[in-house]
Order: sequence, then C-alpha cells, then structure tokens
Amino acid sequence: MKILILGADGYLGWPTCMYFSDLGHDVYALDNFSKRKIELEFGINSLSQNYNIVQRIEEWNKNIKKKINFYNCDLLNHRNLYSILERVRPDAIVHYAEQPSAPYSMHSREAAVFTQYNNVIGNLNLLFGIKKYCPNTHLIKLGTMGEYGTPNIDIEEGWLNIEHKGRKERILYPKKPGSFYHLSKVHDSNNIEFATRNWKIRCTDLNQGVVYGIETEQTKKNEKFFNTSFHYDDIFGTVINRFIAQAVKKKNLTVYGSGNQRRAFLNIQDTLNCVRISAENPPQEGEFRVFNQYTEQFSIDELADIVISAAKSNGIQIKKEKLKNPRTEMEKHYYNPKNESLIKLGLKPISFNETLASQMISKVLKYSEEIHEKFFKPKVKWVE
Repeated sequence: MKILILGADGYLGWPTCMYFSDLGHDVYALDNFSKRKIELEFGINSLSQNYNIVQRIEEWNKNIKKKINFYNCDLLNHRNLYSILERVRPDAIVHYAEQPSAPYSMHSREAAVFTQYNNVIGNLNLLFGIKKYCPNTHLIKLGTMGEYGTPNIDIEEGWLNIEHKGRKERILYPKKPGSFYHLSKVHDSNNIEFATRNWKIRCTDLNQGVVYGIETEQTKKNEKFFNTSFHYDDIFGTVINRFIAQAVKKKNLTVYGSGNQRRAFLNIQDTLNCVRISAENPPQEGEFRVFNQYTEQFSIDELADIVISAAKSNGIQIKKEKLKNPRTEMEKHYYNPKNESLIKLGLKPISFNETLASQMISKVLKYSEEIHEKFFKPKVKWVE
C-alpha cells in the first residue's frame, strides 16, 4: 500500500514510518514540527531523541529498499496539503498530526485555542482533501480513550444502541472529555462521522489508551538514529514514563490524588500492530468504525506498585508520594470499556508487568544524568 503518515516526527509517528517501511509498503511522512516548538517554549526535550526526522530518514533510507519520503507540511495550509494528497493518492492515511497534550491545552487561553484550532481545523482540511483528491483512501485517525471520560455505564466501542420512549436508535457514544485537548478529539470524531455519512469516505477511529514503551523492533536497529521520543515531563510525559524516570533518579513516585483513577494502557508495539491490523482490514465505504485501542487497565496506584517492585529488582528503594491532584477528575469511579474488535482481528497484547518495567528502567538508566527532576511535579492546574 501507499501509506501517508501525518505527524511523522512524533513519538508514534516515527516508529510507524519505520514499521510500515519494514513491511514493504510505500511510506510518505509528513510533519510541521509544531510539537518541537512547544518543547522549546517550555524548555523541555525528549530524553533520548536528538536527531530530527530528516536526518533519521536519511539514515534509514541507506539500507532499505522501500525508502521513506518526507514532506514538511502544516495541515492548516490546505493548499500544500492538497497538493500532497493529489500527488500521492494514498491507500491509507494514518493521522497523528495533532497537538497531543492535555496539560498543554489547559495551560492558558492561548494554548487551548491553539489546540482546538490546530486539531479541529487541520482535521477538517484533511477531510475536504480526501473528498476531493483521494475519496477511496482509508483514514486511520488516532483518537483517545479520554474522549469517553469515566461514565457510570460500560463504554462501548464508539457507538451506543439506545431505546427512548419506545423507539430505538444507534448513536455515537456520549462523551465526557477531561480537557480542551480531549474535547478537540471529540470534535474530530463528530466531524469525521458526518463526513463518512455524507461523502461516503471510510474511517477507522482508534480511541487509544495511554501508550508506554520506548523500543520497537525498528528502533533497535540503530538506537542512535532510530530511537523514538521519551517524555517524562509535566507537559508531554505520561504516568509510566514519569514513574520510570523518577525510579532512575531514586525519587519517590508522585501519585496524583488518591491514586484510584483507572485508565486504559497499551505498549507501543501494540499500537503499531493495531494500526497495521486496521490498515489490512479497512471499513466499508461510508463507514465510521471505532476501535477502543488498549490492552490493559490499571489504577495509578497499581502502576506505581509495579514500578516500585521493578526498581527494587534494580537495587533502587523508593515509595509512593501522594500529591494534590492538579486535574479535575473523578478519583473513585466505575470504568469498564470494551476492546473486543482488535482482539478479534488478531491483536496479541503485550502485558505491562514488573519484568517489562525493569527493562525500561535499565534502558533509561543510561540517560540518568540527562533527567531533570524539576519536570517531575505538575505546574499546570485545571482550576487555578
């Protein structure tokens, strides 16, 4: 297939480029480096990523038959985007190209406006471009489990069958997003569903859990050039990454609030497999298909306990430290999302456990001198 990967310079984008290139597909990578600009704004950087995507692609293409092609393009520049769509006419588009941070979106009015404008309008530009230049392409859009929030009923995969006053209907599952970032993803889902219904394009919306992991089979081929990003900071860092970095620095693990909050998680290699499975099994024309892309659930306390045990096996003695929760969220809640579709299509999940956490600690230990402890505690609060 010809696969266009949007947001190719990111944590997921770059491994996805290498993964599909390794599988023998024609890969076209696109990015505008907006995440790197936010990193500069906040003085943060990935622990292990030094080379930009142009340098990494040059190195990758030296020893690969299916070379990756790169375009510097902002989805807000619709003319540039449309020229690329017309030239490539991809079979599938993997859309990661959005501002991905909930804390950043809650930082200020300016950050919230940028997040919604960048994500929602960029996605709309893409939909119009698909309609005009490649209506048969399969849009694989990265959503988030955070769109659902923590409702007091089971979370279905995107759709809900209801009966109201004796009449039945199938509707998009009601959403209770927890940040302006998650809201932008909800708007995306609504816009895409409308476009599939009216223009008969096809889309798989991957409502992804929190991704962890720093290695894939492709990053191992040349760690110097091919490593993906590892953020542990308070803007782009995720909870497992923060706990791993804190363990390496022999600092107590900072647990927000009670630690009872439950969330969905998956390994980065599982993300790649989910995208591949989606690409190999496209939806019907005019279908808006939703997969809940996660493999396991943990409370924050459970994650901390796993990392504490893994640290102990590396000779590091740490414990949990509870912080006042900077976020507005339910800390004790019902949480039962479904994730049957990708499993039925062949996904074989990787489990997060003490062994895997210990391996992550061992890898991050090599960068221990570059970890800045000032980024461990949250500076963005949902309510000031």
